[in-house]
Amino acid sequence: MMFLQFFIWGSWYVTGPNYLSTIGFKAEDFGTMYSVGPIAGMIAPFFVGMIADRFFPAQAVMGAMHLLGAGFMYYATTMMAAANPSASAINTMFFAHMMTYYPTLALTNTIAMKCMTNPEKEFPGIRVLGTIGWIAAGLTLSWLKADTTVNMFHLTIGSGVLLGLLSFALPHTPPTASGPVSVGQILGFQAFKLLLTNRSYLIFMISSTLICIPLAFYYMITSRIVEMGGLPIGQTMSYGQMSEIFFMLVMPFFFARLGVKWMLAVGMLAWVTRYGLFAVGAPDEVAWMITTGILLHGICYDFFFVTGQIYTDQVAPKEIRAQAQGMLVLFTLGLGMFVGAQVAGKIEAQHTTDASKAQAAIVKAKGEEAGKLSEALAKADAVGPLGRRSTQALTRPSASRIVPAWLPPSTVNHLDHSLDLHDVCANAPIKGR
Repeated sequence: MMFLQFFIWGSWYVTGPNYLSTIGFKAEDFGTMYSVGPIAGMIAPFFVGMIADRFFPAQAVMGAMHLLGAGFMYYATTMMAAANPSASAINTMFFAHMMTYYPTLALTNTIAMKCMTNPEKEFPGIRVLGTIGWIAAGLTLSWLKADTTVNMFHLTIGSGVLLGLLSFALPHTPPTASGPVSVGQILGFQAFKLLLTNRSYLIFMISSTLICIPLAFYYMITSRIVEMGGLPIGQTMSYGQMSEIFFMLVMPFFFARLGVKWMLAVGMLAWVTRYGLFAVGAPDEVAWMITTGILLHGICYDFFFVTGQIYTDQVAPKEIRAQAQGMLVLFTLGLGMFVGAQVAGKIEAQHTTDASKAQAAIVKAKGEEAGKLSEALAKADAVGPLGRRSTQALTRPSASRIVPAWLPPSTVNHLDHSLDLHDVCANAPIKGR
């Protein structure tokens, strides 16, 4: 369960811009893309958490959510394949997908902790499987050379369907609350009482929200910095989750000696350090600084977010734990990430040069040309060898590797990959040559 939960997310969330930029997405579109998820995070978790707390088994709710999410993502891929893809329409489908995905983050925690006798010691060992899932997604993308193609979204769809079906076989997690339902319960007011009655938890929630603002910059921009540095995108981005495994395994040791307060403090210090590395290393594409900043993701995430999930489970009454986990998602991956995505989109747009915009236009045009070539070759295959030969003769001049001399090597490599020129030459021989 935990493996596939984060495999789904990791298969597209950080590498999506590397493909979407080739079909016309601009900085503002990416700002919207990374805002729709947080909006979903602010709307869906309470309602779905209340359903899991009161009406239906959590595993059944989670199964239904993942199957719906896979369907929305499939529809998004059909829009990406259109002649003139609409960024706003695609982002609408991303919103629908995230409306079904975000609630499952809290549901997986609820299901896992329901089966535990000592969450402080047992949960990190289960949660680490989610980290392995994210790593597996990144490595799979690089292995399949899908970290700059639409195939990353196909991987999301397949894994979503698989987890949706498997969810119905998870341990039974029945509703724990009973009695009449009020508007306050539907809106999660019971969970909000924790903020009013527990000052420590209120301070934790404020800190969590604020730290998620720069987190949006990480998800939205880092993969493109990695690509400009000439590093394998999916593989390099997965280094953060590899380090996460180590810190997840040592969490029980630190938890027993540091406690919640100092665990959170160390996590926040790691966030400051990593963004300092990015600020210095990214402009000059210093590989070791970029890689080290990514490697710090392990301690950043584990010591702050996983500790926060355990802390929330400790302070929330049993009957509203699912809603409390949903509230945590609302303030962190919801409100904090929404503010961060909006700010990141505006800052990126302000600092995008005219030369970069020109490069993006060229990449989009080359992508459209590649699509036309693929359609022509497919039609030629349908009419036999003679048709294929004539079509190749017509299209070969368009496939020439002509790019402006001022383009950096990373962009030239990207254009080659988008066009799949080597595949065209290797897989479409002309008979009689």
